[in-house]
Amino acid sequence: MPKLSNNRAVRMLNAAAEGKYGVLGVVSYNMETIIACIAAAEAKKSPLQILLFPWALKYSPLFVDFAAMAARKASVPVTVHMDHAQDPEVIKQASQIKAHDGTPAFDSIMVDMSHYEKEENLAKTKELVALCHSRGIATEAEPGRIEGGEDGVKDTAELEGMMTTAEEVDDFIATGIDFLAPAFGNVHGDYHGVENIHLDYDRLASIQKKVDGRVQIVLHGTNEFPPDIMKKCIERGVTRINVNKLVLSDYNEYVAKSTGKVPLTQLLEKGTALMQAQCEQWMDDIGSSGKA
Repeated sequence: MPKLSNNRAVRMLNAAAEGKYGVLGVVSYNMETIIACIAAAEAKKSPLQILLFPWALKYSPLFVDFAAMAARKASVPVTVHMDHAQDPEVIKQASQIKAHDGTPAFDSIMVDMSHYEKEENLAKTKELVALCHSRGIATEAEPGRIEGGEDGVKDTAELEGMMTTAEEVDDFIATGIDFLAPAFGNVHGDYHGVENIHLDYDRLASIQKKVDGRVQIVLHGTNEFPPDIMKKCIERGVTRINVNKLVLSDYNEYVAKSTGKVPLTQLLEKGTALMQAQCEQWMDDIGSSGKA
C-alpha cells in the first residue's frame, strides 16, 4: 500500500524525524485551546498538530470545522488529527468530513483497535487504513495496549496493558499505517508523581530499530512528563508528542479559581494566554521552535 508522501501530517513528522525534534500534538476540547496552541506555534515558528477525540463529532461538527479552518489559516504548518478513534463507524464518518478548501478535515486519524485481541486488531486496522488512505488521510495505530484513560478516551483500566514488542511492529506496519504509538510503560491519565513514571527505554530503542524509518513513532501518555523524559523519547525516535494536562493545567486552575469572579472576556483571554505560554515552553523543550 503506497505511503502518503504528500500528506501534510506525514511530511511534518518525517521532517521531525530527520531533524530529531518533537512536534507538539495538543489535545483540544474547546476553541480557546486551538487558538492558544496556534498562537504559540506562530510565535515560536513551530509546526503543530491539533488533536481532537471522537467526542468532538458528538459535541458539534462545527468544532471540527473550526479546527480545520484554523489549521489552514495559520502562518505555520498545522494539521488536525483524530486521536483514539475506537469505533469503525466514527472513523468512516470522520474520513468523509471536508475542510472549506475541499481537502479532508482530518489530516490523520488514529485507528485505535487496541481494545480488540491482536488478530482482530490487525484485521480491522488494515481495513480502516485502506479506507483512510483512499481519501488521502494518514493513519496511526497502537500495537500493544496503553493502559488507562482520559477525558474523551475509553478507559482500558479493566484490560491488561500489553507492552509493544519489536516482533509485532512488522505486523502493524504491514497494515499500511503511517504512525506507530507504542506501549513501553506509558499510560493514559495520571501517574500520580514523576517517581511513578517507569518507561522501558530499551524497548523503545528496539522498536525504533525495528521500525527503521518505515513509519514514524508517536508518544501517548505524557501527563507529568518533565522535559528530560521527553528528550529521551525523542532520542529514541519519537516525532509527535501528545500533550493534555501539560498544556491545560494552568488554564484549568485559573478557570476553576476565577469563574464568576472576573468578566467572561477576561476569563477567556487570560485562560488562552496561559495555555499559549505552556505550549510555547514545550515547543522550546522538545526542539520544534524555529522548525516551521
